[in-house]
Amino acid sequence: MEYMSDKGYHALIHHPENLTAVKSSLGIDSEYQSCHTAVFENGYVMEGHVPAKFVTQFMINPPDGALGLAVPGMPVGSPGMEMEGRFRPYNIYLLKKDGSTEVYASVESADQQ
Repeated sequence: MEYMSDKGYHALIHHPENLTAVKSSLGIDSEYQSCHTAVFENGYVMEGHVPAKFVTQFMINPPDGALGLAVPGMPVGSPGMEMEGRFRPYNIYLLKKDGSTEVYASVESADQQ
């Protein structure tokens, strides 16, 4: 599994008092929120435990009207949520600027991350 730093991504970390309000102001609906929010210099957002390979794929070719990607909650086995080899399949959602969403990718096994 590759992590963000393995792919050359670097972060400046902030801990705002009202993270929910920050997420909402960025256009991330409550049902797609998670524990981490990244805002890239180009304005795209990544919410939750989005695997580095999907961030890179998105950044190379962002869909028209895209706001970013989200993995709601904290799925067991997603990057940063490894637990003794356990894994729960999850979806990565494409968040759109118009407020709509669609499944960007379905991750059915740990090796797909």
